[in-house]
Amino acid sequence: MEISRSFTFLILLCFSAFLAFQCKVDANTSVSYDGRALLINGQRRVLISGSIHYPRSTPEMWPDLIAKSKDGGIDVIETYVFWNGHEPQPRKYYFEGRFDLVRFLKTVQQAGLYAHLRIGPYACAEWNYGGFPVWMHAIPGIQFRTDNGPFENEMQNFTTKIVELMKEEKLFAWQGGPIILTQIENEYGNVEKPYGEKGKAYLQWAAKLALSLNTGLPWVMCQQKEAPDPIINTCNGYYCDRFQPNSRKKPKMWTENWAGWFESFGSSTPHRPTEDVAFAVARFYQRGGTFQNYYMYHGGTNFGRTSGGPFIATSYDYDAPIDEYGNIRQPKWGHLKELHKAIKQSEPALIEGRVNTTSFGKYLEATVYSKGSSVCAAFLSNKDRKNAATVQFNGNSYHLPAWSVSILPDCKNVVFNTAKVSVQTSVLGMKQVSTESLHPGAASSGDTGKFSTNWSWHKEDVGIWGQDHFSAHGLLEQLYTVLDKSDYLWYTISVNIDENEPFLKNGSQLILQVGTRGDVLHVFANGNFVATQSGNYSNSSFTFEKPITLKAGENQIALLSVTVGLANYGAFFDTVPTGINGPVKLLGLKNGPLDLTNQKWDYQIGVKGESLQLYSDAGAKQVEWISGADPPKQAALIWYKTEFNAPEGNDTVALDLSTLSKGQAWVNGNHIGRYFLTAKAPADGCSEVCDYRGPYESTKCVTNCGQPTQKWYHVPRSWLQPTKNVLVLLEEVGGDPTGISLRTRHVDTVCAHVYQDYPTFNSSTLPELRLQCSSGQHISSISFASFGNPTGYCGNFIKGSNDAVSSTSLAEKACVGRETCSISVTEDVFGSHFAEHVINSLAVEAVCKY
Repeated sequence: MEISRSFTFLILLCFSAFLAFQCKVDANTSVSYDGRALLINGQRRVLISGSIHYPRSTPEMWPDLIAKSKDGGIDVIETYVFWNGHEPQPRKYYFEGRFDLVRFLKTVQQAGLYAHLRIGPYACAEWNYGGFPVWMHAIPGIQFRTDNGPFENEMQNFTTKIVELMKEEKLFAWQGGPIILTQIENEYGNVEKPYGEKGKAYLQWAAKLALSLNTGLPWVMCQQKEAPDPIINTCNGYYCDRFQPNSRKKPKMWTENWAGWFESFGSSTPHRPTEDVAFAVARFYQRGGTFQNYYMYHGGTNFGRTSGGPFIATSYDYDAPIDEYGNIRQPKWGHLKELHKAIKQSEPALIEGRVNTTSFGKYLEATVYSKGSSVCAAFLSNKDRKNAATVQFNGNSYHLPAWSVSILPDCKNVVFNTAKVSVQTSVLGMKQVSTESLHPGAASSGDTGKFSTNWSWHKEDVGIWGQDHFSAHGLLEQLYTVLDKSDYLWYTISVNIDENEPFLKNGSQLILQVGTRGDVLHVFANGNFVATQSGNYSNSSFTFEKPITLKAGENQIALLSVTVGLANYGAFFDTVPTGINGPVKLLGLKNGPLDLTNQKWDYQIGVKGESLQLYSDAGAKQVEWISGADPPKQAALIWYKTEFNAPEGNDTVALDLSTLSKGQAWVNGNHIGRYFLTAKAPADGCSEVCDYRGPYESTKCVTNCGQPTQKWYHVPRSWLQPTKNVLVLLEEVGGDPTGISLRTRHVDTVCAHVYQDYPTFNSSTLPELRLQCSSGQHISSISFASFGNPTGYCGNFIKGSNDAVSSTSLAEKACVGRETCSISVTEDVFGSHFAEHVINSLAVEAVCKY
């Protein structure tokens, strides 16, 4: 592609400014960098960032999410830009509702935070198709993420559109806006090799495109060791302390610190221990990092059909510091907040001081940042996975738990240790809402919170239903046929069975064999449901082989192929095939197998109710609904509809869909996502106690074994009205809608375990145990309290051999009846009759109620 003179001049200008990158168009807030850190208005900064993806929550949620992030010590909000959401059709753009990017960034700005805009425009992000619009497949000759003219033209058009929109809205830092960083591409280094020389050319092209757009800000490329100067290459992963940028003139940056991991339908629920996240962050700053981002800080929800994979769950909670519903997750949020305070106390030394690292042994290390006699900060780390250690440093003795880092902002006093969690643990529960609050005039006796009355239902058509159906010989690839207009594609064929076939008389059965590349297959014969089968996240392809009942004469076999999110990651992920690929055979006929693969098939994109938008008021009026208190159960391809009132209060809301099988759900026309209750987690692999020590991986600390991967589905409060909310379900396989219940999510239990010697940020303040219920709640009772040497964890505390008998009464006096309470963790309060050389601690568990 030919590069204009001005384009070339700008690139040369940016290269000449490489020592401190700054292509600044106007003067307000300037952003540059050197080998130590990002510079804002010429000042080096230590920055802590958190990812919040605007389409995974609602605009009404954004101010609260961002405020909680700021309160947690976050400086920067990081987000991808989701191309397929913003350009659903060629050159027809959408920036409204959950996709109002400008509103989101202005909310960040109003909170006084910075923003990192990861334009990409490839996102990955477990997002459908990695964020690429599927309509691009219709462009002749296109190949994604390689040196390909048609693709580069589309990428340049959209990236330019986003940059120009940011400029129009004055959202770049030099315009007074919040954006201080921009990203081009995303983790291309992980997949570049299979693209060969064209991949290398594409990388260079993407870098030149970014620089030509004149954002006035540094650009980054994550997971891209060969990022061309002056673009900063950054690290993604669970640990990035060993990462080094490809030039000493670039700062060490961590764009994705995975705070947890995502869920896929059929998997257990991953949890990354709080202590390990803090350890990874402290090690990164210990070893020269000055910018770190949590992926995710708030994960949110894959509303609609936005989840990728395939088989990525609707929940994108990610075990993040702020949970899917917008509630603070304790202790992760609070422990990291204390870590952020310690890092900020150390900032003067981190950005200016000389660095000296000393080894105390195989796993023990001290790193000191100092400048003159007044600026000094130290990190003492113990990477041993099992054993604690005591080290001598600056003439003092320091105890280091296994797999931990202590931070000393003055090189003397420990203000934080990553393994010592003093903040409370909050156990969030799902409370059923009474039937009376769900249904106007419902009887209050026997309330269960279930949607048990006033149901309507409508049977979906099987097979061909519209005038836009078409025929073709052979089996069509689903992705290219549907172009993501729907999850569904009907493959239908007529089969004539001779009346003399033996199976019709001897009681034997025909077997239908279908080879498919996934993700789910529903089989019907003559309008009757036969069976269903699905793949999984690791391998969505499978062969369906089950008995099928056919009659003499003409028979219609209808195969409904269902995608559960399109692939979003890997080299050439955009070419991963979907749908039925064959062979399709009937086994058990007298003349041998009947191969239907290359015969004439009829095709229909989508299901009829989806086309009619039965989930909307106008669409629902286009069909006849049957009403009653006893809707059909375990029926395939059926629409259900009911009304309910919103629960009182402000607690976040979810639907418990555990009595259903697979389908989609809408509330007041808003698509809350795919549900897949028959996809259950493996029965083994869970453990009651999670050991934070040692490197983390997504299978290390999992829960929910043997249960449906996801049974609760988030319904944002802003989507609800006080009364007559309409719930619509498309059930594909068969379930019991009357077993559905509405839940509210709030704090049930709060716990804390604080050691008497735990450091505080103000050395004159004694250690305190603090507990806090949700707003409007109070502590109703103390279920456990022990000062001495208690062990265990929240929900399973155990008293030790040293225990103050007054522990429970003192905790009750301090806390019961209050929303917030604090107790000094000292022998002066509980007595001093304990064993010598034992560090006493206080553990308390309390119940919160409204």
